[in-house]
Amino acid sequence: MLLDSYEAQGALFTTNFKAETSQAGLHAYRGELVLIDGEIADDSGRRKAPVKLLRDAILLAEGEKLKMIVGGFDDIADISLLLERYGQDFADDAFIFLLAPNAHCEAKTVINGISGYLLPWDAMVWAQLTEELRLEKSDFKGLKAADKVLKVFGELKDYAPRFAQLSLDEMLANATSAKKEVHGAI
Repeated sequence: MLLDSYEAQGALFTTNFKAETSQAGLHAYRGELVLIDGEIADDSGRRKAPVKLLRDAILLAEGEKLKMIVGGFDDIADISLLLERYGQDFADDAFIFLLAPNAHCEAKTVINGISGYLLPWDAMVWAQLTEELRLEKSDFKGLKAADKVLKVFGELKDYAPRFAQLSLDEMLANATSAKKEVHGAI
């Protein structure tokens, strides 16, 4: 299974969960997805923290393909890192919903030959995604964590915002200087 191979490669970082959904063959993941590994720290092969991540990643995999890719980048240019490392794993009918603080607008775009969405990153990824999909806490009541991801996947199938259609090159060329604010413990 794809998510197991990612885990074996050390590509899953700060995992919230990785589990099978109630729909046989579909596996969900929430956590961080490594885009650039940290350097090797010692003779045992342990690594330092990753250099680049897809933050708050929400993935849905079926067999060896990703059916849904959701997450946030520190910089919109990091999308190339996602495509380079994981692009071959995207299903042809995947749902892509990506956020970056320096995306200049909300847009429909083609990512790795697949229609997807790229938006400015305003909130926690899960919160922004569920708000865009008009889902409330009650929509998830009684669902296990993996089935909450499955619920979002089902809603993305009908998601049709009136965003401008822009190429990925246009999105990259018009990136702003905005950065994601990070708040730590007070």
